[in-house]
Amino acid sequence: MDVKIEESWKKRLADEFEKDYFKQLTDFVKQEYRQGTVYPPGPYMFNAFEHCPFDKVKVVILGQDPYHEPGQAHGLCFSVQDGVPFPPSLINIFKEIQDDLGHPVPTTGNLIRWADQGVLLLNATLTVRAHQAGSHQNRGWETFTDAVIHRLAAERSHIVYILWGSYAQKKGAFIDSSRNLVLKSAHPSPLSAYRGFFGNKHFSKANDYLIATGQTPIEW
Repeated sequence: MDVKIEESWKKRLADEFEKDYFKQLTDFVKQEYRQGTVYPPGPYMFNAFEHCPFDKVKVVILGQDPYHEPGQAHGLCFSVQDGVPFPPSLINIFKEIQDDLGHPVPTTGNLIRWADQGVLLLNATLTVRAHQAGSHQNRGWETFTDAVIHRLAAERSHIVYILWGSYAQKKGAFIDSSRNLVLKSAHPSPLSAYRGFFGNKHFSKANDYLIATGQTPIEW
């Protein structure tokens, strides 16, 4: 089965693409795209990998589900396409960056600029039906994205894993914090941001760790 994904990832995940669950997932997702509107648009499904090859990953931010309204999702968690209003969680992320690092809030919510610097913006589920949050959960995507994180954790060290909220923390629970930096806090959603997301200083902590391990910090 030919999966259109960046070459370094394709090589490391080749065995995953041959497993029964992934074949069933592929059939399900293809059928969903045929029957109605699914986000992100098909060519953007593996966009997070496209902009962040395996050996270039410095930071992993785990999200849960793609945005499910028009023009938002393009394959990177928390990111929206140029010209699209910022969703509430992204507004709070930019507020924290402003407080933490003094950077002004940007004019676009497109986070490809982070991905190109080595930030893997990985949702647990890579597709969603329009207007229906969580509609593609428990179909196999979570197994696939678990395999992505396990492969990174096994082969690479000195990565910053940013886990916001209980869902991401559970998904990243196995990561070896003696070989990597694992940052945890409340989720940036308006429902929980005031319970520990604001003031977590994850962006400066990530950069301090990258510098301490001989890597170039991220321009957040």
